Amino acid sequence: MIGRSPTSGVLLKPYPFTAVVGLPDLRLALVLSSISPAVGGVLVRGEKGTAKSTMVRALADLLPGVDVVDGCRFSCDPAAPDPLCPDGPHDAASSHRRPAKLVELPVGAAEDRVIGSLHLERALAEGVTDFQPGLLAAAHRGLLYVDEVNLLHDHLVDTLLDAAAMGRATVEREGVSVSHAARFVLIGTMNPEEGELRPQLLDRFGLTVEVASSRDPEQRVEVVRRRLAYEADPEAFAAQYADEDAKLAADIEAAQRLLPAVKLPDDALRQIAEVCASFEVDGMRADIVTARTAVAHAAWAGRDEVTTDDVRVAARLALPHRRRRNPFDAPGISEEQLEQALQDAQPPEPGPEDDGPGSGSTPEEAPQDVPQGSEPQPQPQPQPQNGGGQQKTVGAGETFKARVFRVQGMGEGERGRRSRAITDSGRTIGVQPPSVRDGRPHLVATVKAAAPHQKSRGRDGAGLKLRPEDLRYALREGREGNLVLFCVDASGSMGAKARMREVKSAVLSLLLDAYQRRDKVGLVTFRGTAAELALPPTISVDAAASRLESLPTGGRTPLAEGLLEAARVLRVEEIRDPRRRPLLVVVTDGRATSGENAVARAQAAAGLLAGVTTVVMDCESGKMRLGLAADLAAHLGAEHVPLSDVAAESLANAVRARTGKAA
Repeated sequence: MIGRSPTSGVLLKPYPFTAVVGLPDLRLALVLSSISPAVGGVLVRGEKGTAKSTMVRALADLLPGVDVVDGCRFSCDPAAPDPLCPDGPHDAASSHRRPAKLVELPVGAAEDRVIGSLHLERALAEGVTDFQPGLLAAAHRGLLYVDEVNLLHDHLVDTLLDAAAMGRATVEREGVSVSHAARFVLIGTMNPEEGELRPQLLDRFGLTVEVASSRDPEQRVEVVRRRLAYEADPEAFAAQYADEDAKLAADIEAAQRLLPAVKLPDDALRQIAEVCASFEVDGMRADIVTARTAVAHAAWAGRDEVTTDDVRVAARLALPHRRRRNPFDAPGISEEQLEQALQDAQPPEPGPEDDGPGSGSTPEEAPQDVPQGSEPQPQPQPQPQNGGGQQKTVGAGETFKARVFRVQGMGEGERGRRSRAITDSGRTIGVQPPSVRDGRPHLVATVKAAAPHQKSRGRDGAGLKLRPEDLRYALREGREGNLVLFCVDASGSMGAKARMREVKSAVLSLLLDAYQRRDKVGLVTFRGTAAELALPPTISVDAAASRLESLPTGGRTPLAEGLLEAARVLRVEEIRDPRRRPLLVVVTDGRATSGENAVARAQAAAGLLAGVTTVVMDCESGKMRLGLAADLAAHLGAEHVPLSDVAAESLANAVRARTGKAA
C-alpha cells in the first residue's frame, strides 16, 4: 500500500500487487474489472486488516498508461475527445501519456467535491459557466476507490454508481447544466460489521468478493514476514516482485486487446439465463453483468469464445450479493445449486459430427484454481451472562410492516428517512442570511438581495454586480436518521414462548424499519439482577437482529437497571454522535421485581430519561392485566403502544374504526 514509514515518516513505495498472500477471489475480481470496466466495478466485503485497501491501491500500478489531451482537466482521449467536454473543443490538440490514476474518495466528502461545482456568482455576474471538476472527473479513465463505502451517504453512492453505469457525470445547479465523461473502475471496500449497503445499491456493483483473514498459521506467518520486509526496505522488497508485477500488467493489457474479439455463444447465454433464474435474482442486471464478466474471464484465459468455466466463475462473482431477499439474509450462493443450473442449461449430447467449440465443459472438468463460493458460516453470538434463573431461547415469528415512530421536534442530523430535520436537500422552507454560508445558494433570493444596489454599484450592460454579502442560501427541510435504542426485557415474566416470539417479531420489524430509514441502532437487555449492552450503537441492523434472535430469557425483572443502562448509553452517544437524536424503545410488560424497592427505583430511573422521545411497547398479556407498562410510560413521558398495535395495519384498522369505516 502507499503510506509512510512508521519510523521515518518517509513516503513508501506501493506494496506490490503480486506480493499479497492469498485472496485469489479478490485478485481475480480486480483483474477482470480492469480488463472490462463495463463489468461495473467490485465491492469487497470483509473484516478489518484483510489487505483490501492494499490490493486496490497496488492495482493502479498494473494498469496501462493513458493518452490525454494537454491541458484538459477531464483527461480526454486525443483519439476520441468528448464532444461535450467543458474544456473542449479539442480539435487537433497536442497530447501526452500518463499513468492510470487511482482516485480515493473520502467518506466525509461533500456532493460538490464528488461531482464538481458551478461558480454561481460568475454565472450571474458574467454569464459564463465556471465549472470546477470533482473527483469523478479526476477518476475518468482510471480507478475510483471508496474505502468504507457503506458509511457513505446513500445519495452519493447512487451518484457514483450512476456515473459508473452511464459513463458520464452531470451537474445541475439553478438551471445551469454541465456534463462530462466519467468512465472509471469503481471499487468499494466495506466491513459488514459496520452496516450493510442497501440492496438496491448492492445490485449496482458488478462483482462482490468476501474476504477473511486466513486461519492457516503458515500463511499468517508469511503475511507478517512480507509486511515487515516491506517496511524495512520498500525499494528492495518491491524489486523482488517487479518481474511478476510486470508480467501481470502485460497479461492485463493483452486481455484488454483480446476482449472485443471474444464471442458469447447462445449456449453460454442460455447457461447465464438458467443460473440467474435459478437464484431468483431481480431484474436483468445480473444476467448482463454475468455475461460481461464471462467474456472478460475468457479474454483473461486467452480464449476467443466463452465456455462453461467462464460462466461458472462469473456467476460466483456476480450473483452472491444479488440473491439477498431481505436485509437480514447473508450473501452467498450454493455451489450445488450453481452446478445444477449449469447442467440444466447444457444442450443435448452432440453426435460425433457436432463436436466442436462452444459445447462447454462439464462440472467435473472445472479447473481447481477458480474462485470458490463465499457461503458465509454462521458465527456463534455472545450470550448474556447476568444470571438469575434458567435460560431459554425462543425464535422470532414473521416480520411485518411496523408503525413509524418519529423523534419530536426538528433536528439537524445525518440524512435519513425518519424525523423532520434541516438538511442540505429537500423542500425549501426559507432563506438563510449571508452570515450562515451553508448549503447551496438560493438564486432568486440572491438576485433580490443584489438588485436594489445595481445603480450604486455602477452596473452597465448585461449581468449583475454581485458582492459576497448578496448571497443567500436555501433553508431546506428533509428527514434525518436517528439512534433507535431498544431496551428489551428478557426476564422470566416475558419468557412465555408465544409471547416472546411475538416480541422478537415486533422488534425485528422495527429493526427492518430502522434499516430502511437509515438509523443507527443499539440493544440493551435486562434480566436476572442486571442489564447489559448487548450491542453498542451501530448502523449494522443485521448485527442487532442476530443478537436479538439468540437472546435467552429467564429470571427476575431488573427494570431500573435496564433504564439506567439505557440512560448511560444515550449519554455516551450524545458525546460521540451529538447530531443524531435518540428514539428509545422500551420493550417490557412493566413489572419490576429485582432488588429492594424495585418499582420506586424504576420510577426514579425513568426520571433520568426526561426529554428523550420514548416508546413503551407493552408486552403484557392475559385476561388479568395490571397496566404497569402504561404507568411506566407515564413516568417516562412516553407513548404507550400495546404489542398488538406495533404493526402499521393495526393502526390503520384503528383509524378506520374511529371514523366509522369497515376494517
